[in-house]
Amino acid sequence: MDAIARNWKALNERVADAAERAGRSASEITIVAVTKTRTADEVSAALAAGVTDVGENRVQEAASKREQVTGVARWHMVGQLQRNKAGQAVDIFDVVHSVDGSRLADALARRAAEAEREIEVLLQVNTSGAAQQAGVEMAAFPALLEHVAGLDHLRLRGLMTIAAHSDDVEVIRSCFARLGDLAQKHRQTDSVRLDVLSMGMSGDFEIAIEMGATMIRVGTVLFGERSSRG
Repeated sequence: MDAIARNWKALNERVADAAERAGRSASEITIVAVTKTRTADEVSAALAAGVTDVGENRVQEAASKREQVTGVARWHMVGQLQRNKAGQAVDIFDVVHSVDGSRLADALARRAAEAEREIEVLLQVNTSGAAQQAGVEMAAFPALLEHVAGLDHLRLRGLMTIAAHSDDVEVIRSCFARLGDLAQKHRQTDSVRLDVLSMGMSGDFEIAIEMGATMIRVGTVLFGERSSRG
């Protein structure tokens, strides 16, 4: 578990260096530690090291793990979310990064109303154009934005994307640039905040910081390579 503390320190140094290169402050950037397949003990060790935000890809895994983890954190749903799991997600997570359709948003809003709580959401956008990539298509984004912005019990905070699977830095950079441009455009025209840009993972978070990320989602760089579990 000492390795997690060392990795956390090294990760923060890399974030600070990337922010400085971009003329930014590291304080602008939230690190979400993605804990898919990690044990509750590993997550507890990460919290003890200083992690404040935990990301999970699966509702059931998060539900089980949250009961076992020692320490306080904000819990983020960073994987694709099925509508039939929306109710559970509202009960478990503080932030949902992967809202990509109006029906999912409606399901989250209904459960949040029943629970008499507000949940923060991000709209996931397909910035690569790849058919297999999750997220709302760019052309359909304005309608989804308008719909979600009008829902009670959902606090729309910003946007999320996953960059194209590419070794070309410019291709990755262009995905992040599209998300930033989209947020800026609709901040000006729709009077919405969209102050969170969740983009960048273990392999590309430094590029994401360069392009304006305010939230990065990293697992391997903190915990090491995943096992074959899950």
